[in-house]
Amino acid sequence: MTTVESGRVLVVGGYGAVGSTVTRTLAEWFPGQVMPAGRDGERARRLGGVRMDVGDLAGFAEVLDELRDVGVVVMCVEPEDAGIARICLERGIHLVDVNATHRLLEDVTELHGPATAAGAAAVLSVGLAPGLTNLLARRVHDAVGGAERIDLTVLLGAGERHGTDAVRWTVAGLGEPVAGRTQRVALPGFGERTAHPFPFSDQHTLRRTLGVPEVTTRLCLDSQVMTAALFALRRTGLLRGARRQRFLTGAFGRIHLGGDSFAIRADARRGDRHATLALTGNGQSRATGLVAAHVVRALITQSVPSGVHHLEQLTALADLPERLGPHGITATR
Repeated sequence: MTTVESGRVLVVGGYGAVGSTVTRTLAEWFPGQVMPAGRDGERARRLGGVRMDVGDLAGFAEVLDELRDVGVVVMCVEPEDAGIARICLERGIHLVDVNATHRLLEDVTELHGPATAAGAAAVLSVGLAPGLTNLLARRVHDAVGGAERIDLTVLLGAGERHGTDAVRWTVAGLGEPVAGRTQRVALPGFGERTAHPFPFSDQHTLRRTLGVPEVTTRLCLDSQVMTAALFALRRTGLLRGARRQRFLTGAFGRIHLGGDSFAIRADARRGDRHATLALTGNGQSRATGLVAAHVVRALITQSVPSGVHHLEQLTALADLPERLGPHGITATR
């Protein structure tokens, strides 16, 4: 078991849509211990931080070595590979990673051995989906005595201003071929909606961490018109290709039709047993930042096993949905 006995928390991307919530929340809990970092050095330094570029591994390592007292790194931007994670973990620096790309998460998972040897912990699947969806899945899985199938549904607010990485990731997901069928799902505050299979990483992770044979995650937006239009485009194949995706990333970054509310729901089934649990709130980026901040607080104040873990594997964070209640994120059955 490990805790952060001393050292600063370095928030990479600490001035962005997610990172600003992480930085602000942690600064309230741990005054003087939180430092934002990012590629825009001037912006980072105005906030009392440092310049760090996740695309420059040697430079990233050099800054960590110069600072010398970093205990936790929070990754709020997506690197190309697991190199940054390796740099942190081999130095015994804990890692909280909000990235959502399945390939990258699998690569970081392979660092379990080096992390354990260095006494460091990495927590993955940190955010809304993956993240809170993983925790809900764990609860409904346990409620039915071990699920044979889990269905996860994510409704996002189309009007929220997301960071560039989040928009790019969503557009890339729309371009990927997926298996599974659409499903009508009742979501608290929104009624019944049509949700479409989407390549969230949680459905891959949970098959391994919970041992569930069948897991499917589906997506819809608060705007039913935009939901129908986007998934109609996906069926045509027009959302594939790097050039088209760059154009769409820019376009979606400017178009905001809808609100900022979100809802997630988990359903588990085992024979004739069925359990369901949902969470609702406002601001996907804010919620992701809050989850990351609470994970960091657990690393600092509680005992967390060394090695690489997904959120649902840590008993210290099992009550995270309840901790988010004061922030306006509420559970319904």
